[in-house]
Amino acid sequence: MNLALFDLDNTLLIGDSDFEWAQFLISKGVVDRELQEARNIEFYEHYKAGTLDIYEFLIFQLAPLTRHSRAELDAWHREYMDRHIRPIISQPARQLVDEHLANGDLCAIVTATNSFVTGPIARELGVPHLIATTAAVDAANGAFSGGPRGTPSFRDGKIVRVESWLESLGLWWGSFDDSFFYSDSHNDLPLMGKVKTPVAVDPDDKLRQHSSELGWKIITLR
Repeated sequence: MNLALFDLDNTLLIGDSDFEWAQFLISKGVVDRELQEARNIEFYEHYKAGTLDIYEFLIFQLAPLTRHSRAELDAWHREYMDRHIRPIISQPARQLVDEHLANGDLCAIVTATNSFVTGPIARELGVPHLIATTAAVDAANGAFSGGPRGTPSFRDGKIVRVESWLESLGLWWGSFDDSFFYSDSHNDLPLMGKVKTPVAVDPDDKLRQHSSELGWKIITLR
């Protein structure tokens, strides 16, 4: 059996699901355009530089979820999938996932974006497992509380979360004949270094250089 792990944003998607969710909320008048876009740019610059404070970002990212009921958020998400996500899932991305599934590989999406946003996207792609940052909720009513629960699925946190998931299945890295991780970002170098076959997908400049130096495969899903 092989293990196939996929980053989501700018890897399986031609774009960023969290950015698209923010744009959707702006279009609904739920958040202020000027403030949202300015903060998004600021956080994205830190992300590209490898200096993002994931907890500061998550407080910002998860705040809109706290102001609305789950029923309303779920209804918005269905509209968001139609308008923002399905158009940025490429056929090559679907084919790559389908090939691993057809091969009988254990497949999971591993993403820093929260599970409320990404859960339906994983289901759309047919990926059975999702390892995402978990948004904390009120157990009494299911409302989001505005912060993360547990270890965010970001940088080294992705390793922590994947290993915990594998352990829950009675597995570890050595359980697989081969293991793959597909990503576009140098922020994913820690997890890429754990698998046997790291694959750079439309990589950023830092990841492209690193992949070229180490002879890692570089592909496009555009």
